[in-house]
Amino acid sequence: MSSPGRPLPAITAENEFFWTAGADGVLRLQECRDCAALIHPPQPVCRYCRGQNMGVRDVSGRATLAGFTVNHRFSLPGMPAPYVVAQAAINEDPRIRLTTNIIDCDPDQLELGRQLEVVFEQHEDVWLPLFRPAGDVTDVAPLPDDEIAPQDFSSHVRPMVTARKFEDEVAITGIGMSDLGRRLMRPPLALTVQACQQAIDDAGLSLDEIDGLSTYPGPGMLGPFTEGGVTALESALGIRPTWHNGGMETFGPGGSVIAAMLAVAGGLARHVLCFRTLWEATHNELMKQGKIRPQGGRTASWQMPFGATSAAHTLAQNAQRHFHRYGTTRETLGWIALNQRANAQVNPTAIYRDPMSMDDYLSARPITTPFGLYDCDVPCDGAVAVIVSAVDAARDLAKPPIRVEAVGTQIIERIDWDQSTLTHEPQVLGQSAHLWSRTPLRPADVDVAELYDGFTFNCLSWIEALGFCGIGEAKSFLDGGTNIARDGVLPLNTHGGQLSHGRTHGMGLIHEAVTQLRGEAGERQVAGARVAVASSGGLTPSGVMLLRTDS
Repeated sequence: MSSPGRPLPAITAENEFFWTAGADGVLRLQECRDCAALIHPPQPVCRYCRGQNMGVRDVSGRATLAGFTVNHRFSLPGMPAPYVVAQAAINEDPRIRLTTNIIDCDPDQLELGRQLEVVFEQHEDVWLPLFRPAGDVTDVAPLPDDEIAPQDFSSHVRPMVTARKFEDEVAITGIGMSDLGRRLMRPPLALTVQACQQAIDDAGLSLDEIDGLSTYPGPGMLGPFTEGGVTALESALGIRPTWHNGGMETFGPGGSVIAAMLAVAGGLARHVLCFRTLWEATHNELMKQGKIRPQGGRTASWQMPFGATSAAHTLAQNAQRHFHRYGTTRETLGWIALNQRANAQVNPTAIYRDPMSMDDYLSARPITTPFGLYDCDVPCDGAVAVIVSAVDAARDLAKPPIRVEAVGTQIIERIDWDQSTLTHEPQVLGQSAHLWSRTPLRPADVDVAELYDGFTFNCLSWIEALGFCGIGEAKSFLDGGTNIARDGVLPLNTHGGQLSHGRTHGMGLIHEAVTQLRGEAGERQVAGARVAVASSGGLTPSGVMLLRTDS
């Protein structure tokens, strides 16, 4: 019954009832005995009534197909591609969606809203709840509603605590970027040092004037996504920071910059060096060579046991539901990919610069439906650094300061990937609404948009969330690509974005926003750029910032 290597969940006292329920063929979920709500994943408190009288309920095992993607790219031991990753909304309480696999059917025959029934599959001491279609193919139900409708997020934004804005106290004074490429085979810390030295030189500072360090994700996430964090850089350079920060639970991968703004505005530091390093391409090559071995053992993830190993598997389902509800198509996403490639062609630091047509985009190999190869960003090696300074100190430095107009950080929806927003990327609607509550500027005032594009659908979600078009209107807004071109109404990801320039997890977008506002972008420069928006992340808590020139 076991499949060696398949990721299996770690059984704990809190989740044992769920992962072993299949022993007698009954699906069991946690419930609040005070308000009868189902709760998943298990918690010590009910998120709805805040009661703590928690129990376990037997449920029917019937569900509605709330999302699915056919995985073609990722294979695991015991789980060869293709396979279907799905979200099943439990009929007794559709707010609960289980990540699962759909079995015993032709994926081409699946339809959102299809009725499902649970089928348990045993692996060692775990019974995985899988689902198969139930009843007739015409037995289709409406999709469950979002807890908050996409257009209603602004009504949940908290008002400003004070009239004073911390953003007015800070400026971005320096930017730097290391060499960027595929399989550079250089130590990641060397890339970090290169980018940081560039940023310090760009600001006209010395290393001894840096009194703060800020990074994402820090040493907590090892492997290809960090050089080791503040600890590694301090050890290498001998900086003695008054303030430092590093971790994943911040305002997206570029959240280190917003955290630095708060520290500077609060008087803890004058010049904070923010940095972000990835060495994914080299890491992957070393894995192939057997010089780095993947970590083993069981997982605490509720998605990985079903082969949902990538953010792509979640976002693909959000994209599919956007297609279903608003008529979005693959061509809609394609215009984003084509725009980023056109911009990369005039950027000498971009990794992918070859021309690309819509036919090239549509015919690329599938990754996980509806995403193909060019919907996904480019794993690479590189580091980006940004310096945040006190505004009174910034005016005496080497470059004109870039001012911070507003930031958006508020979490409004659930953070759990598979329990959150259905039709947009989670963690963009609330943060965007929060941004506009902190400034009199409006979307029409934005000259350049540098929006997170780990996948094309990330970018589409930010466009709608920030109000550059209405909710559900991206299809018409993006059609033909003219609106998002460098000479369009919303010049988008002018350096090529992560889809063509390379995956720098949002920090490259901030770097490009500053470059554009300074007028230093050369052939890709947007004329008269004075206001730029840059976003970072999604799925994980994200952040978005509105930047402007000082005049």
